[in-house]
Amino acid sequence: MNLLTFDLNLMRVLDALLREGSTVRAGQRIGLSQPAVSAALGRLRLVLGDELFLRRGQGLEPTDYARSIEIPLREALDNIEALFARPKQFDPMVATTDFKISGSDFFAELLMPRLADQVSRRAPGIRVQLVDLVPDNYVERLERYEVDIALIPDRPVPDWVEKQPVFWSNFSVIARQRHPRLRQAGLMPGDVIPIDLFCDLGHILFSPEGKLRAMGDKALDDIGRERRVVMTMPVFSGVYRAVSESDLIALLPHRLAQRVAPKAGLSIYQAPMPVEAVLLTMVWHKRSTAAPDHRWLRELIAETLDPLNEGQPRLVV
Repeated sequence: MNLLTFDLNLMRVLDALLREGSTVRAGQRIGLSQPAVSAALGRLRLVLGDELFLRRGQGLEPTDYARSIEIPLREALDNIEALFARPKQFDPMVATTDFKISGSDFFAELLMPRLADQVSRRAPGIRVQLVDLVPDNYVERLERYEVDIALIPDRPVPDWVEKQPVFWSNFSVIARQRHPRLRQAGLMPGDVIPIDLFCDLGHILFSPEGKLRAMGDKALDDIGRERRVVMTMPVFSGVYRAVSESDLIALLPHRLAQRVAPKAGLSIYQAPMPVEAVLLTMVWHKRSTAAPDHRWLRELIAETLDPLNEGQPRLVV
């Protein structure tokens, strides 16, 4: 038998005949007329090379071959039905799924502690891992099943990637408490740092790739100024720790600055130029869009991150 030319609908007819022992009742079972069932039986006999059923009184008696395939056929049909069945209702309290989220250590500070609390209470069997964000290959990691969700600044994505905005992030300037030059200038936390002083001080830049320019430099370009970037760090924690132990300053996402400033001995100031807010998005492979457990986690992440949204209307998707 050539499976490429075999009509798989004939499997349903054969199963119905084995169950009912009658072309009339088999047709009623699967919604076909008696002539259609008889025609299908003729095709089955030809394809399988066996009589399959013999007339006995008012019914049909299966041949030995037909009996031999009855149970395997039923199991095969059950497996096919299960394969294409809609997923069952997701119950987070009994789920045991593992998820990997790709994101910077910004999310280690501002997402994962809150997410840990929510997941432990709502879905104690689910395991969530935050893995390093590699900006240039997050797409490949999604495609290769290495991560389930990536949290990244908004950017174009391939057609097979879904994207959901989660929050807007503004930026503030951080410096160590009692910074000598800021104190000398008479500045208090919350003040705007004068542009000349801002550009003269050394800056630490967050850049996983080691780039020496970022959004702050673009904002300075717009007003014809330039700052001194003297160090880059691949993680935000490296940025604010280095700032806390030096006279260098840095632009940091405002919510992160608020979170770490008290424990890191930092003060928060305003930049002298407008820095465009960044839209953070959640991206994932479209193959996971309809998966109930994946959707549940996406909704929980969006709910957890929504309070971080700054200066923009609530994001609705």
